[in-house]
Amino acid sequence: MSTSQLVVQHLPYLRRYARALTGSQVAGDAYVAATLETLVNEPETLGRSSNVKADLFRVFTSIWNSLSVNGQSEQVQHDLPAEVRLGQITPLPRQAFLLSCLEGFSEEDAAIILDVDVSEVRDLVDEAGRELAADMATDILIIEDEPLIAMDLEALVEGLGHNVIGVARTRTEAIKIASEGKRPGLILADIQLADGSSGLDAVNDLLKTFEVPVIFITAYPERFLTGERPEPAFLIAKPFQPANVSAVISQALFFQQSARRREAKTA
Repeated sequence: MSTSQLVVQHLPYLRRYARALTGSQVAGDAYVAATLETLVNEPETLGRSSNVKADLFRVFTSIWNSLSVNGQSEQVQHDLPAEVRLGQITPLPRQAFLLSCLEGFSEEDAAIILDVDVSEVRDLVDEAGRELAADMATDILIIEDEPLIAMDLEALVEGLGHNVIGVARTRTEAIKIASEGKRPGLILADIQLADGSSGLDAVNDLLKTFEVPVIFITAYPERFLTGERPEPAFLIAKPFQPANVSAVISQALFFQQSARRREAKTA
């Protein structure tokens, strides 16, 4: 398989990482596009190691970290194009956290991607875990038609300190739970539901009355990581690992709380 074919093969996962990193499909995809432009103009930037995926993520990271604003917190870069403006900038610890916990890179590969040594990767992941775990407990609505998966998700999020307000198997059940009970602070949603309905449609119905972060779960993530619009900012692949779910929940809630802090400052 050629290098270009390998890059295409890994693109959906770079999109997933970029969206989780920025909290936005639009911003994440803009950085992925910039990465591809760099590879076209400077093909020698790829191929420095035997791991094409790690190399691809390294090029992305070098672009991300070349913008000084991306190492800061609680700032917006107003002179960037609108699609690249970020409400919250993600510093190095959360990059290490997502590379390890969401994308499953080894410590050695994460060190190559971030241009640090392995011991620093460990320190960064630990730092991010403390940062993201702080004061983020919320109420979660689970939309999942497979009982065993729903039970696993419920146990996992409760183990992280969150409260599950309900588990819905269909679009109708999800709307009923949200309308009759407490409004969720986050939604975990499967895309294909038991009655043939869509988790995407269920979420769109719910977001007409309130706004919360949504994490979609699917066995076919590549179908929803193409760069088309609109697509999920946060996506978990089945079968999922607990660390994947924990990482994405923490990142989604981080952006939500950061937005609320900015709103409070400007109120």
